Amino acid sequence: MNLLLVSPKTPDTFWSFQHVLKFVAKKAAFPPLGLLTVAALLPREWRLKVVDLNVARLEDADILAADYVLLSAMIVHQKSVHEIAGRCAALGRKIIAGGPLFTTGHEAFPEIPHFVLGEAEEIVPRLVADLERGQVQPVYHAPGFPPLDLAPVPRYDLIDLRHYVTMAAQFSRGCPFDCEFCDIIVMNGRVPRTKAPERFIAELDELRRLGWRDMVFVVDDNFIGNKVRTRALLHAMIAWRRRTGAAMGFLTEASINLADDAELRALMVEAGFRKVFVGLETPSAASLDECRKLQNTGRDLVAAVRTIQSSGLEVMGGFIVGFDHDTGDIFKQQFEFIQRSGVATAMVGLLTALPKTRLYQRLQREGRLLAETTGNNTAAVLNFRPTLNREFLEGGYRELMRRLYEPRNYYRRIRVFLRHHRPETAWLRISRADVGAFLQSFWLLGVWHRGRLAYWWFFLGTLVRRPRQFRLAIELAIIGHHFRRVAAAL
Repeated sequence: MNLLLVSPKTPDTFWSFQHVLKFVAKKAAFPPLGLLTVAALLPREWRLKVVDLNVARLEDADILAADYVLLSAMIVHQKSVHEIAGRCAALGRKIIAGGPLFTTGHEAFPEIPHFVLGEAEEIVPRLVADLERGQVQPVYHAPGFPPLDLAPVPRYDLIDLRHYVTMAAQFSRGCPFDCEFCDIIVMNGRVPRTKAPERFIAELDELRRLGWRDMVFVVDDNFIGNKVRTRALLHAMIAWRRRTGAAMGFLTEASINLADDAELRALMVEAGFRKVFVGLETPSAASLDECRKLQNTGRDLVAAVRTIQSSGLEVMGGFIVGFDHDTGDIFKQQFEFIQRSGVATAMVGLLTALPKTRLYQRLQREGRLLAETTGNNTAAVLNFRPTLNREFLEGGYRELMRRLYEPRNYYRRIRVFLRHHRPETAWLRISRADVGAFLQSFWLLGVWHRGRLAYWWFFLGTLVRRPRQFRLAIELAIIGHHFRRVAAAL
């Protein structure tokens, strides 16, 4: 059996990091982990080829050589998916599609004949049997949320690791919280499921075998959803690092209650974690109550961020505007909140009603839905009728993004972060790739682009006052260039 596995083109969003790639001579930020996991569930003797459209072109010859095309996508990939489906139909090849885009909205793709809805581990054996019999069904539904011990080591060998900035691996699925706007609990449930530590370590060993030495994104939506099992994993990772001398660094996503557990933060840093994405959302207590972001309520969020930063972890923050309880000064509140927190990588988006979430269902009942989401929270277009004036929100969002990433404001925010961050000594290592990125940043940010004076003031000040944090500071300056480009395009 010949199968072609295709990952769609990711548009220019926060998470694409498109404008950073040229600094480090890479083609994509992250690999298509879902496809690589599905590939590992398929018979080893089958001939598989992975084409990631963020890295390479999809040739007609690739499609024609396949018996079937397997496609995995997120909501943000809709445009690319329609284009791929059109090409496959024109060439007489059928698609079997899965992933979040289809799990919550496969009805929007009548041109695709076959779907796998939900998590794949318990479905693929039946799909494989049907493929071998030539009797593929229109729809396969996951019977539930499978134990992650069924998840194999992803087929990292099917991609060229050199094209990516960061590798990806997964320890858990699901989140114990119940945020109204979030679709994670729709797709993966509220009871976190985890892999045994040795299974996760096997994935890291496979990456080492293939020569990977850099950052790994642990893609869990809440890495600390089950703290007992997370601690067990961290102890195993620490022992693995000592045993192998592995120099990989890690980033992940976690809830703000990480600030309440000093032991857990210390273990994460010792295990090699350097960054954590936290959904901070809003300084408005009323809006947090509205969306049931209860883990964020009743606490000083700025102090919580600083607690995490002082442990040696960089906090990347998610922020939202457009809640029903937001007031007319919400943009001023958000700007001041983000600046004070020192969250340099501030991913701000308009509230979006994602399919099948409680927010979507509520707005549908209230007759306020206007359109389906594009999956791109930087699109500056609301897909529902808000309580505040729509034009005010969309225009205010664009202005907030530009202010946040205006060079002086952005470098000021990095300085706040550096004052509170306690780096580990490993950040002092500078590789050949780092040198190349630094040299490009000198030219692009220090000579070519607006904000060059602010850049050099920031550059020299950090070099003199905080030399141990210089590498991290320049990395953040480069990342800021990406966000500034995203903001300018809104």
